[in-house]
Amino acid sequence: MGKLRQIAIYGKGGIGKSTTTQNLTAGLATELNKEILVVGCDPKADSTRLLLGGLHQKTVLDTVRDNRQGITLENLVKTGFGGIRCVESGGPEPGVGCAGRGIINSIDMLENLGAYTEDLDYVFYDVLGDVVCGGFAMPIREGKAKEIYIVASGEMMALYAANNISKGVQKYASRGDVRLGGIICNSRNVDHETDLLRAFAKALGTQLIYFVPRNNVVQHAEIHRQTVIQYRPESGQAEEYRQLAKAIDENDMFVVPTPISQDELEKLLLDYGMMELDDDYRI
Repeated sequence: MGKLRQIAIYGKGGIGKSTTTQNLTAGLATELNKEILVVGCDPKADSTRLLLGGLHQKTVLDTVRDNRQGITLENLVKTGFGGIRCVESGGPEPGVGCAGRGIINSIDMLENLGAYTEDLDYVFYDVLGDVVCGGFAMPIREGKAKEIYIVASGEMMALYAANNISKGVQKYASRGDVRLGGIICNSRNVDHETDLLRAFAKALGTQLIYFVPRNNVVQHAEIHRQTVIQYRPESGQAEEYRQLAKAIDENDMFVVPTPISQDELEKLLLDYGMMELDDDYRI
């Protein structure tokens, strides 16, 4: 897939995409000495907060709105933990325009200003949304990101969103070389979670590339505005993120996913006892 690997991280809102992305990239940077650019594609602009020690980075769109002339790469890119370069695309003013359009404009501007330097090993796009649609599909629709990873858990709505995202990936894969690299489980400690996620990944034709266990040190690190590897480098959870980084770096399984029907998804959940936990999980 070439020297520069461009990766988009998708998943249900609130599943922990940004936390996972920042801890994963911290592992790639500190353990494997990779040069990384993280592009936050969420109007909340919180995709790089832990890498930057809590700094609420000014977004590309806000910078453009405030300064129509003389914008440089230094205005847009901040260097965070592990030397990771951080950008937030931002979104439109409330009630005006499409947030997805902001992603397109921001990435175009970064390219024009030379952000994608030859020494980069990875570009990560942390993407908002439960479905791959509109502007939020831009990193894969425009051929920027060739690898997709979906963050999920053993919860019904997380898997429902992951299946929907797979439909979008399948659609765009038919037009180009974007591929699904696997499912990352950000555990919620539900029953049979590992087995369920493995079965779900298999049904999609992909892999459960890593299971990140739930640990309170993640929340403690966030309170201190740091990644786990920075906050508690000796902890077991820091090692989990290093192993996740290694799994992504060594991954060679890239597929066009085969999304399943809602009936098949519900049967899978029934098989692992999930549908009986709470009727509110039914769609």
